[in-house]
Amino acid sequence: MGAHQLILAAAAGAVSLAICAVLWALAQRGRGQGRVRALLDRIAALEARAEAAQASAEAFDSALLAVEDGRAMLASGEESLRTCAAALGVEAADPQALVNALMRADPDHTRRLRALFERGEACAFEVQGPAGAVSVEGRAAGALAWLRLSAVMGEDAGLPTAPRFAAFLNTRECPAWIAAADGSPVWVNAAWLKAVDAHSLDEAAERGAAFDRAVDSFASEAANLGQRRETTRWVTVGGRRVAFNITAQPLEGGGVGVWTDDVTDLEETREHLKRNVEAHDETLNHIAEAVAIFSHAKKLIFHNVAFAELWGLEPAWLAEQPSHSEILDRLRQRRRLPETADYGRWKAAELDRYEQLASSPDDLWSLPDGRTLKVVRQPHPMGGLLLLFSDITGELKLKAQYNALIQVQQATLDKLSDAVAVFGSDGRLRLHNDAFARFWNLTPTALEAAGDFEGVVDLCVPKLHDLGFWRELKGRVADPDPQARAPMSGEVRTSDARIVAYQSRPLPDGATLIAFTDITDTRKLESALAAREAALDEAERLKRDFVGNVSYELRTPLTTIIGYSELLERSGDGLSERGRAHAAAVKAAATQLARSIDDVLDMAQIDADEMALDLEDVRVAELLMQTAVRWAKEAEAMRVSILVERPDDIGVIRGDSRRLSQILNHLVENALRQTPPGGTVTVAARRALGEIQLQVSDTGRGIPFHVQAHIFDRFIGRERGGPGLGLALVKALTELHGGWVALESEPGAGATFTCHLPEEAHAAVAQPELGFAH
Repeated sequence: MGAHQLILAAAAGAVSLAICAVLWALAQRGRGQGRVRALLDRIAALEARAEAAQASAEAFDSALLAVEDGRAMLASGEESLRTCAAALGVEAADPQALVNALMRADPDHTRRLRALFERGEACAFEVQGPAGAVSVEGRAAGALAWLRLSAVMGEDAGLPTAPRFAAFLNTRECPAWIAAADGSPVWVNAAWLKAVDAHSLDEAAERGAAFDRAVDSFASEAANLGQRRETTRWVTVGGRRVAFNITAQPLEGGGVGVWTDDVTDLEETREHLKRNVEAHDETLNHIAEAVAIFSHAKKLIFHNVAFAELWGLEPAWLAEQPSHSEILDRLRQRRRLPETADYGRWKAAELDRYEQLASSPDDLWSLPDGRTLKVVRQPHPMGGLLLLFSDITGELKLKAQYNALIQVQQATLDKLSDAVAVFGSDGRLRLHNDAFARFWNLTPTALEAAGDFEGVVDLCVPKLHDLGFWRELKGRVADPDPQARAPMSGEVRTSDARIVAYQSRPLPDGATLIAFTDITDTRKLESALAAREAALDEAERLKRDFVGNVSYELRTPLTTIIGYSELLERSGDGLSERGRAHAAAVKAAATQLARSIDDVLDMAQIDADEMALDLEDVRVAELLMQTAVRWAKEAEAMRVSILVERPDDIGVIRGDSRRLSQILNHLVENALRQTPPGGTVTVAARRALGEIQLQVSDTGRGIPFHVQAHIFDRFIGRERGGPGLGLALVKALTELHGGWVALESEPGAGATFTCHLPEEAHAAVAQPELGFAH
């Protein structure tokens, strides 16, 4: 590149640089002018805000002081500053002098102001001066401390500031708050927050917590009506039901002030009193006596149901609370008052009892309808008179009956041969008969003078020296322990060789009856009877042994006779027809004799309570069939038919099969004897009304009526031989099974014997294990 080109390039660069510099300078000038305009606008805004702050401070009668490094300066409110200085008695309206006066007013104020100046802690308090009060509110902003002073002069000088009043309400133990027109709280005290378990009103609002929704509605209602409202509500606070007296007062400028008072004790006392009154009235309504309570104005304020029923008065009329005089007049019209010659005087005397302070003596009214009333009058604690009417007509009648009963009782005791005395629980002798005085050889005068148990014992000791006996008997009389007063009986011997039986019995009224009986002759007779009974037992034993020995001795030859007779019957042609008949007769007689011996032994066992049943399940149908088969040959020989009747479901019976067969055998044998040829004997069984009935009936000649009453006695019916124990044994064996036997017969129409055996045996009549199965 040449020199000329270099010069041109340099010139072009210089021109470009100059142009850029000019453009940059123009741009910087524009920005500078914009900043100047912005600063001017800001200054104008600040001046406007300062003027507004000055105007607002002066508009609300407050002085604003700025304090820096302990030096106070007036920011606004010169007029208010002079007012505050006058209220505190400061001559010069100087900011510093006013601050010094504030610090001198109270040590607490000094502490709060120093904390504001040195550490920037906000404060608010009120200073009372000679001419008024000054409200002080301090805040810190940057390096400056600001004080706003407001003077309170004239009638408002005694009113607390809002913070002071809020602090005062905050100390209340009961909730208090300010609510908006819709009832929602806008300011609450600490007790309200504690009641809803919140740290602040904002927190409570977030959780939707409220002291009581009904109270909020109540406050809204007071705000809308513009009237003071008051009510009582039960609210749950801290898990406990508390009664609050709630007052809602509309406030000036809008809103409602609500405060509460804990009236739980008062409400509980009121409820308790109400329940007591209701319980008292209910109690009076349940008693039989008629009760009426009149006020001090002689008006009926209470009556129970018995009062209306006693006098036959209408409940609706009584509910109108008539006067005592009106009630007496109505009763007189209906002839329900005692008859008197001068009713006006009698009525005046009744009404004059309101003036008496002491209780009147009880009175008795005899009514025209024959009733007798006991009237009790008492001054009522609340004023007025209480009347109690008791219908004692029945009581008087019972008392007369009681006196008559006592007289009858005394006369009855006097007719007894036993010596009887009645002692009260206090040991006093209440009653005795003439036999008691004769028994102990005492005079009635001596018994009356003795008075109590100890005195009677002193009179009786010469006849009965055992003091231990008397002490034990005294315990039965005077000891209050029910166990000690248990009945007592025994025998003692007296000094005159008598045997005396005694007994004590507690009576329902707490008294004790003591009776003495001379049993000397009785004991002698008992000794004689005991000796005779021992002799009879010995005779019975000898009889039983004799019967047993004789029966045993007879069995051996009988067995031999029966055996040889059977051998002769089977001897064939070696014995003639007549001989075989004689052998059969011998066998029949021996068999009959063996059966009679068995019956005698069985009856002896039953009499001695030595017979035991061999219990087992016995099929009733098989029992009947076996009996029919057993007697079929004899019945055929006698040309008598044997029929068996029984239902298919007769089942089984729990009993001794051998003894049950023995019962049926005796009954069938007896029926065959009584039935003529061509007749019928029926053996039947049925189940009815919880029992099994074994029945044997015949079409024989029947049993005469005079014999039926003794048919089951021993040794009855011996026309055909034997000891006559068959039917007696039937009765004994049936009863041993827990049953009973019955007879139905008419002469010429046959007879029916029925053994009633229970399905479930009773221990009182038979072995407890007896029973029947189906």
